[in-house]
Amino acid sequence: MSTAVPQTHPGPLSLIAEVTHRCPLHCLYCSNPLELKRHEEELSADDWKRICAQAAGLGVLHLHLTGGEPLARRDLPELIRAGRDAGLYVNMITSGIGLGEERMAALIDAGLEHVQLSFQDLEEAAANHIAGTRAHAHKLALLPVLKKFPVALTINLVVHRLNLDRLDVFIAMAEEFEPDRLEIAHVQYYGWALKNRGLLMPTEEQVQQSLDVIENARQRLKGRIHIEAVVPDYYGRFPKACMGGWGRQVMLIDPTGQALPCHAAAVIPGMRFDNVRDRDLSWIWRHSEAFERFRGDAWMPETCRACSRKDQDFSGCRCQALLLTGNAAAMDPVCVYSPDHSLLETLRLPAADAFPMWRG
Repeated sequence: MSTAVPQTHPGPLSLIAEVTHRCPLHCLYCSNPLELKRHEEELSADDWKRICAQAAGLGVLHLHLTGGEPLARRDLPELIRAGRDAGLYVNMITSGIGLGEERMAALIDAGLEHVQLSFQDLEEAAANHIAGTRAHAHKLALLPVLKKFPVALTINLVVHRLNLDRLDVFIAMAEEFEPDRLEIAHVQYYGWALKNRGLLMPTEEQVQQSLDVIENARQRLKGRIHIEAVVPDYYGRFPKACMGGWGRQVMLIDPTGQALPCHAAAVIPGMRFDNVRDRDLSWIWRHSEAFERFRGDAWMPETCRACSRKDQDFSGCRCQALLLTGNAAAMDPVCVYSPDHSLLETLRLPAADAFPMWRG
C-alpha cells in the first residue's frame, strides 16, 4: 500500500496520460518527442486502471487523456471508465479525427466529462497545411455533434505567425459554436515547433496586437465563454511557472509508462525517469530522481535564489533553459535578469525564408 505524500511535496493535481503517440495529424508545431514510442510498447488498459487508482490515492483530481491522438486506442472507453471509477474528472484532448456521434455516445457512457478540440487555422487550406492532413472540415462538422452531448467543450485555437493577424476572425469562428471555454494558445517552442521556429514565430507587432484582440473578446464574451490565453515566452520579461513548477502540480505518464514532470523533460540529458510498471505513483512522486531534480531552490543559480519571484516562477522552464543555453539548470533566458536574455532578441525574429518545414 502507498504511503501518503508528505506536506513538503503535496500530491499532483493533474495526471496527463499520453496513452499513445499514434496520431493522424503531422502538425508543424507538435510537442511530441522527435522519437516517438511504438504502438507495441504502449501501456495496457489494465495498466491504466492501476495508474488511475494510484493517482486518486495521491490526490490527483484531473485526468487528461492525450497523445498523440487518444482516439487511436480502441480501448479508450476502458481508459475513461478507469478514470471515472477512480473518481477523477476526465478530459480528452483530441484532434477529433476518428470521432463521430456513435463513438462519442460510447465515450460519454464510459464517463467522459470534457473534450478539448484543437484548430490549426480558420481557413481550410491553411489549417490542413499546418496539420499535415485534411482535418479542418471534419472538425467543423464534429462541433455540432459534440454539442448534443452533456460534455464540457473547450475549443483550442493554436496561433502562430501564419494566422495571428486573423485572430479576431478566428475567435468569431469558435464563438459561433458556443464552447464553454476558449483557449488561445501560442505555439510553444519544443519538439517539432522548435525545428520550425523560424516559420511559426510571430512578430512583436503581431503579439502586441493580439493582446488587444484577446482583451476585447474577454470583455465581449464575459459570462458566456471563458477565455484563456497562452502567450509566447520569447516575448516576456519574466518566465512562467512552467507546469506550475517542476514536480509540484503535474505528473505526466508517456505511452510506455515513463513518469515525467512535464511534456518535454525527456530532452534533458542524464535524466532517469522511473516507470510505472516498476514503481507506484506515490514512490515516483516522492522519491524519484527526476521529480526531485529541480524541486526547491538549492539547484538554482544565486540570482534566482535571491529573487522575490522564485516562489512564483521557480526560475522558469528547465527544458527551455536547456534548449536555449545548453544547461538545464541555467536561468530561463526569458527572465530579464538572465545573462542570456539577449538571445531572445535574435531568436524571436521570424526567418525570412519559411522553408524547410519539418513534420513529425
